[in-house]
Amino acid sequence: MGEVTRQVVLDTETTGLEASKGHRIIEIGCVEMVNRRITRNNLHLYINPEREVDEGAAAVHGMTWDDLRDKPTFAQIVDQFLDFCRGAEIIIHNASFDTGFLDAELARLGRGTFASHVACVTDSLAMARERYPGKRNNLDALCERLMVPNKHRTLHGALLDSELLAEVYLGMTRGQGSFDIGSSAEDDEGGAVADAGGGRWPPTGLRVRLATDAERQLHEQGLVALEKQFKSSMRWHH
Repeated sequence: MGEVTRQVVLDTETTGLEASKGHRIIEIGCVEMVNRRITRNNLHLYINPEREVDEGAAAVHGMTWDDLRDKPTFAQIVDQFLDFCRGAEIIIHNASFDTGFLDAELARLGRGTFASHVACVTDSLAMARERYPGKRNNLDALCERLMVPNKHRTLHGALLDSELLAEVYLGMTRGQGSFDIGSSAEDDEGGAVADAGGGRWPPTGLRVRLATDAERQLHEQGLVALEKQFKSSMRWHH
């Protein structure tokens, strides 16, 4: 088996826009991916910010201090949070904003910087700007561009935004993973799964699973949506 790659997609909600002015984190959402597979092993924390929430921020995420007074403080959840993120690649959209708040929270506790606890921090906004120059690259725009459903997103929420960003990140980086097949690994339905260990090709005993009618229908709908988006007929579709 190859080396396991663990990534954590992270988002925060805050009392305001500037950590330097004493604004605090009120919510953290983390979505785990292992070898580019979303595991559903998530971490979701609400935090008592020990201060009022700005009206502008409350309008974005819908939470006030009254909603959060009974939640644990950052000091009470810091170990749980760092244990979840430790050693992973962290993926954040507009990373400087979130890491600025995380660094401020950790500094209050003498726990160093956030980057010192993780393997690295990847800014998906910088990735999107490089991939789609001159276009809108906020999360809603990327969801629309990459056909990630987000109609249920009426307010910002750290876990929901992390779940959407995980799908967006996989869409932006599709094709960068390994396609080697491990002879001993199987998915939940008995099919072979990808292994980064550099096994020989073709693998012994590879099981081929044909698409179902429902999967073919979803694929067809996706192709039709692409043709509508780009106002052009795709030769390989027809």
